[in-house]
Amino acid sequence: MIADTTSELLTIPPLENGDKLTRAEFERRYDAMPNLKKAELIEGVVYVASPLRIKSHGEPHACIMTWLGVYTAATPGVGLADNTTVLLDADNEPQPDALLRIEQGGQSRINEDDYLEGAPELIVEIAASTASYDLHEKLKVYRRNQVQEYLVWRVYDREFDWFRLNEGEYIQLEQNPYDIVCSQFFPGLWLAKSALLSKDLAKVLVVLQQGLSTPEHQTFVDKLSS
Repeated sequence: MIADTTSELLTIPPLENGDKLTRAEFERRYDAMPNLKKAELIEGVVYVASPLRIKSHGEPHACIMTWLGVYTAATPGVGLADNTTVLLDADNEPQPDALLRIEQGGQSRINEDDYLEGAPELIVEIAASTASYDLHEKLKVYRRNQVQEYLVWRVYDREFDWFRLNEGEYIQLEQNPYDIVCSQFFPGLWLAKSALLSKDLAKVLVVLQQGLSTPEHQTFVDKLSS
């Protein structure tokens, strides 16, 4: 039995950037590569992640997870996940850097194999620049699958894009006169944009606490609990 399993694994081709596969074949090859940390299927095309650098990905990712983690801790009924495979549709199986979802009655569900099916309400990606597929192929996929808010931190460009789904199209949310972007789906999720771009996490969390103190956030928490 062990010999048969080993032989089968050796005959399964590895995932390669640019492969055009069905989701079933993508999952079969991914499962046969246990040491591969991240691969995605976007519009039927395979993208295998390169090794991640600390300044251009690791630190920004940590800031985002801290910001979203504090929000989640204060908002029972909202779930947070990091680098989780999402089964969106027949041609798309992304692994977003971060996501928020409504745990009960939301757009997504956890299946019997512990994978997330359906679109989470909010997704964050850490991208290098406007050239990244996060702002092209992925944006179209997330829009079509009804991801309500899509956030992209373009590290090299020193920009942060926040898109909100509106009548089937993404519109970009702008910061208010106080340089704060406020989620339209998750009340109280406030972001001090300039502070985040400069990695001033302390200020990011101070502004978030202001959002968590609003009546709108408390109303949202009450709605989720009921």
